[in-house]
Amino acid sequence: MADVAIRKPVLDGRLGGSANVRLTVAPVASRVALRAPAESLAALSSALGLSVPTAPKTSSRAGARSVLWIGPDEWLVIDEAGADLMAVFAGAGALHSATDVSHRNVAIIVSGPGAENTLSAGCPQDLSLFSFPVGAASRTIFGKAEIVLLRTEEDTFRVECWRSFSDFVFGLLAEAAGDAGH
Repeated sequence: MADVAIRKPVLDGRLGGSANVRLTVAPVASRVALRAPAESLAALSSALGLSVPTAPKTSSRAGARSVLWIGPDEWLVIDEAGADLMAVFAGAGALHSATDVSHRNVAIIVSGPGAENTLSAGCPQDLSLFSFPVGAASRTIFGKAEIVLLRTEEDTFRVECWRSFSDFVFGLLAEAAGDAGH
Protein backbone atom coordinates (compact mmCIF):
# COMPACT_ATOMS: atom_id res chain seq x y z
CA MET A 1 0.00 0.00 0.00
CA ALA A 2 1.37 3.41 -0.97
CA ASP A 3 1.97 6.12 1.59
CA VAL A 4 -0.89 8.57 1.82
CA ALA A 5 -0.15 12.24 2.37
CA ILE A 6 -2.25 13.82 5.08
CA ARG A 7 -2.74 17.56 4.82
CA LYS A 8 -2.25 19.34 8.14
CA PRO A 9 -4.20 22.59 8.45
CA VAL A 10 -1.77 25.48 8.02
CA LEU A 11 -2.53 27.13 11.39
CA ASP A 12 -3.31 23.90 13.23
CA GLY A 13 -3.23 24.42 16.98
CA ARG A 14 -2.42 28.14 16.81
CA LEU A 15 -3.96 30.29 19.51
CA GLY A 16 -3.22 33.87 20.41
CA GLY A 17 -4.49 36.96 22.01
CA SER A 18 -4.41 38.87 25.24
CA ALA A 19 -6.70 39.72 28.13
CA ASN A 20 -8.91 41.74 25.72
CA VAL A 21 -8.60 39.78 22.47
CA ARG A 22 -8.90 36.13 21.51
CA LEU A 23 -7.50 34.75 18.24
CA THR A 24 -8.75 31.37 17.08
CA VAL A 25 -8.50 29.51 13.81
CA ALA A 26 -11.97 28.98 12.37
CA PRO A 27 -13.02 25.41 11.56
CA VAL A 28 -12.64 24.22 7.97
CA ALA A 29 -15.38 25.62 5.70
CA SER A 30 -16.47 25.43 2.07
CA ARG A 31 -15.81 28.62 0.10
CA VAL A 32 -16.68 29.73 -3.41
CA ALA A 33 -15.65 32.87 -5.27
CA LEU A 34 -18.81 33.80 -7.17
CA ARG A 35 -19.19 36.15 -10.14
CA ALA A 36 -22.58 36.79 -11.71
CA PRO A 37 -24.62 39.42 -13.54
CA ALA A 38 -27.55 41.11 -11.78
CA GLU A 39 -30.14 39.13 -13.75
CA SER A 40 -28.81 35.86 -12.24
CA LEU A 41 -29.07 36.90 -8.58
CA ALA A 42 -32.67 35.77 -7.98
CA ALA A 43 -31.90 32.22 -9.16
CA LEU A 44 -28.60 32.12 -7.25
CA SER A 45 -30.30 33.40 -4.09
CA SER A 46 -32.94 30.70 -4.43
CA ALA A 47 -30.30 27.98 -4.91
CA LEU A 48 -28.29 29.21 -1.89
CA GLY A 49 -31.33 29.62 0.37
CA LEU A 50 -30.50 33.25 1.19
CA SER A 51 -30.47 36.59 -0.55
CA VAL A 52 -27.27 37.48 -2.41
CA PRO A 53 -26.45 41.01 -1.19
CA THR A 54 -26.26 43.79 -3.77
CA ALA A 55 -25.02 46.73 -1.69
CA PRO A 56 -21.35 47.44 -0.99
CA LYS A 57 -19.95 46.30 2.36
CA THR A 58 -22.86 43.97 3.16
CA SER A 59 -23.45 40.28 3.72
CA SER A 60 -26.32 37.83 4.12
CA ARG A 61 -26.45 34.85 6.46
CA ALA A 62 -28.73 31.83 6.88
CA GLY A 63 -27.65 29.08 9.25
CA ALA A 64 -24.02 28.16 8.56
CA ARG A 65 -23.97 29.89 5.16
CA SER A 66 -22.86 33.47 4.46
CA VAL A 67 -22.56 35.48 1.24
CA LEU A 68 -20.27 38.52 1.36
CA TRP A 69 -20.45 41.33 -1.21
CA ILE A 70 -16.90 41.83 -2.54
CA GLY A 71 -17.52 43.90 -5.68
CA PRO A 72 -20.27 44.96 -8.10
CA ASP A 73 -20.57 41.43 -9.51
CA GLU A 74 -18.45 39.45 -7.03
CA TRP A 75 -19.18 37.58 -3.78
CA LEU A 76 -17.46 35.22 -1.38
CA VAL A 77 -19.75 32.38 -0.30
CA ILE A 78 -18.79 30.61 2.93
CA ASP A 79 -20.50 27.50 4.27
CA GLU A 80 -19.24 26.65 7.75
CA ALA A 81 -21.03 23.27 7.64
CA GLY A 82 -18.86 22.23 4.68
CA ALA A 83 -21.73 21.85 2.20
CA ASP A 84 -20.88 21.06 -1.43
CA LEU A 85 -21.36 24.59 -2.77
CA MET A 86 -20.26 23.63 -6.27
CA ALA A 87 -23.20 21.20 -6.47
CA VAL A 88 -25.51 23.98 -5.26
CA PHE A 89 -24.29 26.30 -8.03
CA ALA A 90 -24.38 23.54 -10.67
CA GLY A 91 -28.13 23.33 -10.22
CA ALA A 92 -28.80 27.07 -10.06
CA GLY A 93 -29.91 27.42 -13.68
CA ALA A 94 -28.43 30.91 -14.06
CA LEU A 95 -25.38 32.43 -15.70
CA HIS A 96 -22.51 32.65 -13.20
CA SER A 97 -18.91 31.70 -12.52
CA ALA A 98 -18.19 29.72 -9.34
CA THR A 99 -14.66 28.78 -8.26
CA ASP A 100 -14.06 26.58 -5.24
CA VAL A 101 -11.50 28.39 -3.05
CA SER A 102 -11.96 26.22 0.04
CA HIS A 103 -8.32 25.14 0.18
CA ARG A 104 -6.97 28.58 -0.73
CA ASN A 105 -8.43 30.43 2.26
CA VAL A 106 -8.04 30.20 6.02
CA ALA A 107 -10.17 32.11 8.52
CA ILE A 108 -9.08 33.60 11.82
CA ILE A 109 -11.67 34.72 14.37
CA VAL A 110 -10.71 37.88 16.26
CA SER A 111 -12.99 38.44 19.27
CA GLY A 112 -13.23 40.36 22.50
CA PRO A 113 -13.40 44.00 23.56
CA GLY A 114 -10.03 44.74 21.89
CA ALA A 115 -10.86 43.09 18.54
CA GLU A 116 -11.51 46.35 16.69
CA ASN A 117 -8.25 47.91 17.96
CA THR A 118 -6.34 44.75 17.06
CA LEU A 119 -7.54 44.86 13.45
CA SER A 120 -7.08 48.63 13.22
CA ALA A 121 -3.37 48.10 13.89
CA GLY A 122 -2.94 46.73 10.35
CA CYS A 123 -6.11 47.70 8.47
CA PRO A 124 -6.58 51.23 7.10
CA GLN A 125 -10.37 50.93 7.01
CA ASP A 126 -12.60 52.59 9.64
CA LEU A 127 -13.78 49.59 11.68
CA SER A 128 -15.87 51.53 14.19
CA LEU A 129 -19.26 49.98 14.85
CA PHE A 130 -20.89 53.01 13.21
CA SER A 131 -18.93 52.66 9.95
CA PHE A 132 -18.53 48.86 9.97
CA PRO A 133 -21.62 47.42 11.70
CA VAL A 134 -22.43 43.77 12.40
CA GLY A 135 -22.82 42.07 9.01
CA ALA A 136 -20.44 44.45 7.22
CA ALA A 137 -17.98 42.76 4.87
CA SER A 138 -15.09 44.14 2.87
CA ARG A 139 -12.06 43.13 0.87
CA THR A 140 -9.21 45.13 2.38
CA ILE A 141 -5.65 44.70 3.58
CA PHE A 142 -4.08 43.76 6.90
CA GLY A 143 -0.41 44.64 6.96
CA LYS A 144 0.60 43.81 3.41
CA ALA A 145 -1.81 40.91 2.95
CA GLU A 146 -5.18 41.05 1.21
CA ILE A 147 -7.99 39.87 3.48
CA VAL A 148 -11.76 39.67 3.44
CA LEU A 149 -13.19 40.98 6.69
CA LEU A 150 -16.64 40.20 8.12
CA ARG A 151 -17.98 41.63 11.37
CA THR A 152 -20.07 38.80 12.84
CA GLU A 153 -20.84 40.41 16.22
CA GLU A 154 -20.13 43.77 17.87
CA ASP A 155 -16.82 42.46 19.21
CA THR A 156 -16.08 39.63 16.73
CA PHE A 157 -14.60 39.59 13.24
CA ARG A 158 -13.88 36.82 10.74
CA VAL A 159 -10.63 37.43 8.85
CA GLU A 160 -10.39 35.42 5.62
CA CYS A 161 -6.92 35.28 4.10
CA TRP A 162 -5.02 33.17 1.62
CA ARG A 163 -3.36 30.17 3.22
CA SER A 164 0.05 31.35 1.95
CA PHE A 165 -0.32 34.60 3.97
CA SER A 166 -1.98 33.05 7.02
CA ASP A 167 1.15 32.72 9.16
CA PHE A 168 2.02 36.39 8.52
CA VAL A 169 -1.55 37.55 9.22
CA PHE A 170 -1.84 35.45 12.38
CA GLY A 171 1.53 36.69 13.66
CA LEU A 172 0.64 40.33 13.03
CA LEU A 173 -2.77 39.83 14.68
CA ALA A 174 -1.08 38.22 17.69
CA GLU A 175 1.32 41.15 18.01
CA ALA A 176 -1.51 43.69 17.69
CA ALA A 177 -3.64 41.74 20.20
CA GLY A 178 -0.80 41.99 22.69
CA ASP A 179 -0.73 45.76 22.21
CA ALA A 180 -4.54 45.95 22.52
CA GLY A 181 -4.25 44.10 25.84
CA HIS A 182 -2.30 46.91 27.48
